[in-house]
Amino acid sequence: RGAAGPPPPLRGCGPMDESAGPFDAAPAPAEAAADDEAAATAQAKVDINPLTGLPYTRRFYELLERRQRLPTWSAREELLKLIQSHQAVVLAGETGSGKTTQLPQILLDAGYHVQAGQIKAITCVQPRDLAATSAAQRVADELEVQIGTYVGYALRYEDRTSMETLLKFLSDEALLQELLLDPMLERHSVIILDEAHERSLPTDLLLGYLKGVMLRRQELKLVIMSATTDMNKVQRHFGDAPLLTMPGRSNPVDIFYMGEPGKDYLKAAVQTALQIHSLEPEGDVLLFLATPEEIEYACIQLRKEGDRMQELGELVVLPLYQGLAHAEHQRVFQAPPGPAVPGGRGGRKIVVTTEVAETSVAVDNIVYVIDPGLARQRVYNPRTRMDGQLVSPISRSSACRRAACAGRTRQGKCFRLYAEKSFMQDLPQRIHPEALRSDLSSAVLSLKRLRVEDLVHFEFVDAPPPEALMRALETLNYLQFLDDNGDLTQMGEQASIFPVEPELARMLIESPKHRCSNEALSIASMLRVQPVFLRPEDNHKAADEAKHRFAHLDGDHLTLLNVFHAFKQHMQDGVDPTKFCGENFINLQSMRAAEVIRENLKRLMDQLNYQMVSTDFQDKEYYPNIRRCLVSGFFMRVAHLEKEKTGTYHTVKESQEVTLHPSSSLKQKPEWLLYHENVLTSKSYIRVATQVRGEWLLDLAPHYYDVRKLPKSEGKAALEKLATRQPVGQGSGRAAAPTA
Repeated sequence: RGAAGPPPPLRGCGPMDESAGPFDAAPAPAEAAADDEAAATAQAKVDINPLTGLPYTRRFYELLERRQRLPTWSAREELLKLIQSHQAVVLAGETGSGKTTQLPQILLDAGYHVQAGQIKAITCVQPRDLAATSAAQRVADELEVQIGTYVGYALRYEDRTSMETLLKFLSDEALLQELLLDPMLERHSVIILDEAHERSLPTDLLLGYLKGVMLRRQELKLVIMSATTDMNKVQRHFGDAPLLTMPGRSNPVDIFYMGEPGKDYLKAAVQTALQIHSLEPEGDVLLFLATPEEIEYACIQLRKEGDRMQELGELVVLPLYQGLAHAEHQRVFQAPPGPAVPGGRGGRKIVVTTEVAETSVAVDNIVYVIDPGLARQRVYNPRTRMDGQLVSPISRSSACRRAACAGRTRQGKCFRLYAEKSFMQDLPQRIHPEALRSDLSSAVLSLKRLRVEDLVHFEFVDAPPPEALMRALETLNYLQFLDDNGDLTQMGEQASIFPVEPELARMLIESPKHRCSNEALSIASMLRVQPVFLRPEDNHKAADEAKHRFAHLDGDHLTLLNVFHAFKQHMQDGVDPTKFCGENFINLQSMRAAEVIRENLKRLMDQLNYQMVSTDFQDKEYYPNIRRCLVSGFFMRVAHLEKEKTGTYHTVKESQEVTLHPSSSLKQKPEWLLYHENVLTSKSYIRVATQVRGEWLLDLAPHYYDVRKLPKSEGKAALEKLATRQPVGQGSGRAAAPTA
């Protein structure tokens, strides 16, 4: 960054601070006092933005007035003193304190973007893409600069920064990727880890890794931000780092409990929102739900009912969840509609969201909150290799943060769709960190790439279960990313570059051998986005018929490939993408995201000199080659149909019963199924499944399917029969089962 040259003069923004310019390269009160002429010159330029050289607009002063009312603004002097005297600081700011948007600007004002004469980035790290993009946009608006110039963001698959960017907002996964190129974070002067109370797996990896970096880079500053004060473990982790607590911007909130929680909380949530619109005074509504599918359903129902209630004022219903396009989630920050007629009732906005709106995204003018008390959480069983997401009760601290959202503007109301007894007895005080309930394969691969060899003594804030760590090592060994000594292989080095799960990385690496690298890229990108098929509650039949048009007899991975090919073909033919997706009940945002992801993955394939090849579509091996390629990456996610005993599917190695998800395009029951994920609800469902052949398992993963070590089952018997027929020497894997 130092070679890029200094930024334009950063002095003379009087409205920010009466005592000094907000972007002084370094505090120098003595020099300023000695140079009256320079001070007078600076005073004459108070209306000029030092970053752009343009006059400030009225909007700047309006936003400045709001900023000055935030608790973080009032605490800036105390904050700077703590950061100056400590390498690591913990900042606990309640919802609405302004810490996410204001602290980076305070540090820029104080000159922390300059270290040893070099310009470096002040970087704020978020656990969600949505939080990173919205915070970056807000700060860019407050500084009156364009995204990608002095303020920017970087996500796993998108980079809107440049060499001149001073304030960076990164997703935690994006910073982990950046560490591969800059392991000592030499391009950064301050790292701000936001929403640390959530203890996401990437955030915990960063907390552990940064501890080592800070020992070697004494000038690097770290600020850990949380919405709760319960950060004792993190403070101890960084040598009793000081804690500064700031109040939120919350007004009183009245809490209302449902007497007896109903079974259909989704229906109850929609009805509660409509009752608020009918009976309560003006003020916007924030409705929390667990999944994007629930959100889309609720939005459809609310819009339909809202159209019948026009006399109560216009009802604008907006979704807000991870995976929405930037333009879509920016709509939630717009003001509610005004009266349809002079003197009439003003409109109301209902934002339907996941937990992202608890702390990551602050929506103005919220007066009413509806909280069913549920969220989707990651769960993992290392013994069975079952990794999925389960809708579970939120924590009590999370419920309190949701309620506080109703009090940011004025006194509000929170409607909890559960009994007060449930709040006290059924909701846990806090949720366990993700490191304790996640598959660690991707995390271990990242640490190995960062040359962290001693995983047992890695500085986790909360050490994961040894069994989960060993299972991750075993998985990477089976994928041939680690050798039998636990060292990274050449293939593992390449796999660590791909921002996808290890199994997908292996599929991409193997795809040229199977003459389907183009198709593998498309499938991988479609697997990384929100579900592409929409199924509105009031139009199941039409949606199912539309999905059937894309269905492939061999399974869901190929169905997704058909959708991607059709989408791209229609775009090339000049068909409006909105029209195509609307007619076919396809999520346009997911398709746009898949395009971006595919472009990024292809760039990485090109950098690694992998050949982009495809089998001719007319070749009878076109689809079998793709299915073989899927097996090369996902051979550990295969189930066999146990016809004689139960008629259900069982995983081969762990003998766990699983059920094909009803959303699958597979209508028959093939003997062997490869699946992408399992979803734990009332059953263990396997989702996104494709039929494969048993001989492919022996051919492509003989080191995993060693029939001598498989538990007794119909699947083992079937493989034993196939093994006796398989020619000697066939198979591309190692003959011996690996050890972790």
